[in-house]
Amino acid sequence: MRVAVLNGPGDLEVAAVGVCGSDTHYYEHGRIGRFVVESPLVLGHEASGRIVEVGAGVDPARVGRRVSIEPGVPCFTCEQCLAGRYNLCYDMRFYATPPIDGAFAQLVTVHSAFAHDIPDSVSDDAAALLEPLSVGVWAARKARVGAGTRVLVIGAGPIGMVAVQVAKACGATSIAVADINEHRLEVARELGATQTIDSRTQSLDELTERPEVLLECSGNGPATIAAIKALAPAGRVVLVGMGGDELALPLSVVQERELEVTGTFRYANTWPTAIRLAASGVVDLDRLVTGHVGLAEAADALLAGRTDPAAIKTIVCPQR
Repeated sequence: MRVAVLNGPGDLEVAAVGVCGSDTHYYEHGRIGRFVVESPLVLGHEASGRIVEVGAGVDPARVGRRVSIEPGVPCFTCEQCLAGRYNLCYDMRFYATPPIDGAFAQLVTVHSAFAHDIPDSVSDDAAALLEPLSVGVWAARKARVGAGTRVLVIGAGPIGMVAVQVAKACGATSIAVADINEHRLEVARELGATQTIDSRTQSLDELTERPEVLLECSGNGPATIAAIKALAPAGRVVLVGMGGDELALPLSVVQERELEVTGTFRYANTWPTAIRLAASGVVDLDRLVTGHVGLAEAADALLAGRTDPAAIKTIVCPQR
């Protein structure tokens, strides 16, 4: 079996499948927060595939079925799991998070409950991208986005793009998106943004409506602070993007406007919703795919977002 192995920052050895910002971060820096690459690691956690074999106790009729892989398997018994918050499990085994290998490989093993059957209307690419869509679903749930909500999305990367579509599906009537990439802003408008802000030449003062919800998907500190200051009283801040380890909150703004500020860590119980959104066409995941590479070109895929302004989501095809 061929796999793409990260031996250390910047060293991707192909021994011989979307690419997430966390994969790129591990590739460039060798760590994300407390998770450190200390030994060779297979990256990739946005995956779909076809079941070729099942273990004991699993219905053999599942062989041959197309599935989307939920990449984190919890322990099922800890306090957080029993409370339904399995994304916060103390002993989560999550693909491509040290020391657990990911899906840049021709074959992987997954718990049967986390291999979700997908309908024929969902492409293999879209099935893989149900993982970032789940991030968007979880963020919208945390923000309580609903009918008539005014939403501001900071960052028009893949997560920002799904956040826009999920917000629209939830009934948001005002969805503003800010980014520095005009091509991505154009795609955001196509997918449902009602206003876009080019942060190179515009400020959030130009928002036509004051947002109630901030979905922060960039991880950029100054952009996050500016966006928090743009929120309406009683607004809700959901921090999704990965940035620095610390952020200096404008405390007076948070207190005087009674803003709610929360983080997100992965997701829980989102795949059924994500599958329905993609299968119905309410969310278009295939529109986000801007390139395909074979396993041997995985390193190129990891840097596509850095080198190509038009790149949104590159898919690694391990069987190539």
